[in-house]
Amino acid sequence: MRRATQQRGDKLRFARKLRRRLTPHEEKLWAALRGRSFFHIKFRRQFPIGRYIADFVSLQHRLVIEIDGSIHDDRQDVDLLREEYLRDHGYRILRFTNNDIEMDFLGVLKTIHQTTKNTFPSPPSKVQE
Repeated sequence: MRRATQQRGDKLRFARKLRRRLTPHEEKLWAALRGRSFFHIKFRRQFPIGRYIADFVSLQHRLVIEIDGSIHDDRQDVDLLREEYLRDHGYRILRFTNNDIEMDFLGVLKTIHQTTKNTFPSPPSKVQE
């Protein structure tokens, strides 16, 4: 049990570190999502879910948003395992590239909004995954 608690603590410390070092594309999206300013939906950034850390998540809508830079070109197998894990835990995943954020930001926001409109919000859970 102690080891699991230590691992969770390590994961939280790492997530906090990532929150302080957002990429420019993550910063741009976070500026649009933060503080319930996006259709009153609460998003969290760099949020631990099991053994992974999601770039952005709406727990209420069970929606994970990932921003993929060029590093993901060589990590597609890892990303597939991550997506499988998240889907198995009831999350839907939207993936956008840095280019999507740069060239079609309004389209990215429309996709996020449409995805949240097509779901019924889950009741808030007191259990953290």
